[in-house]
Amino acid sequence: MSPLDLDRTALDFVALGDSFTEGVGDPYPPEQTGGRVLYRGWADRVAEHLAEHAPGLRYANLAVRGKLMRQIVTDQLPRAAELAPDLASISAGGNDLLRPGGDPDRLARVLEQAVRRLREAGADVVLFTGVNFSGGFMRLRIGTFARYYLNIRSIADRHGCYLVDQWSMRSLTDPRAWDADRLHMSSEGHRRLALKVCATLGIPVEGSGDDDWPPAPPLDRRAARRADAQWAREHLVPWIGRRLTGRSSGDDVRAKRPDLAPVIPREHADRSDG
Repeated sequence: MSPLDLDRTALDFVALGDSFTEGVGDPYPPEQTGGRVLYRGWADRVAEHLAEHAPGLRYANLAVRGKLMRQIVTDQLPRAAELAPDLASISAGGNDLLRPGGDPDRLARVLEQAVRRLREAGADVVLFTGVNFSGGFMRLRIGTFARYYLNIRSIADRHGCYLVDQWSMRSLTDPRAWDADRLHMSSEGHRRLALKVCATLGIPVEGSGDDDWPPAPPLDRRAARRADAQWAREHLVPWIGRRLTGRSSGDDVRAKRPDLAPVIPREHADRSDG
């Protein structure tokens, strides 16, 4: 793929998806949000980088945590097509595959229809593989996810999409790239992924998302067991409860940026982080 054309007077970017794209795990400082919990995430960070090179950038983020493929296609895709962006990212299907019966081939067919619609609307499209992380609860599902990612590679090839290859990013297999719930990326994980997305699009950035981590402290097995127990109590049990009752973490959540709007460039956004 050729680098994204940044030499234009205007550039509209729309992100679709679930918690991954909403940015869960990477909260903005509360002083920036009036005390509300609002997530930044890789997509906001990419938009901030883009705004440095495309001053006319407008950005919308339609992603909502917990959404399944059919909800993203039904609720977000029509709005994205209406906005007619120059660039669109879509990541969907992970929540479906975490449920029993998730079919990677069927999901890929639905995703391809969504990609085709975005391409027909004139958008360059960004797709993602997932992370090659087979620990914990992913141990039994990694083969299903890997099949889905192979399908996504094929879709990217057929439709001329940018493909962000998280599978090859060893830095994202480090526990420090993940939030306390072990399901969503940490702020540092989102930062690293944003650099990878920028590199895939040809956006000039400093550093690499796959830089080595500093040495980790020695493993304290007793502390690790306590952390496992706390994780199960605070995150795993509630997640299972939602699955059993048919609820979602995104039931009462709305898209954080439903309309195209200008973005503060990265240098100013980072300065406001303190």
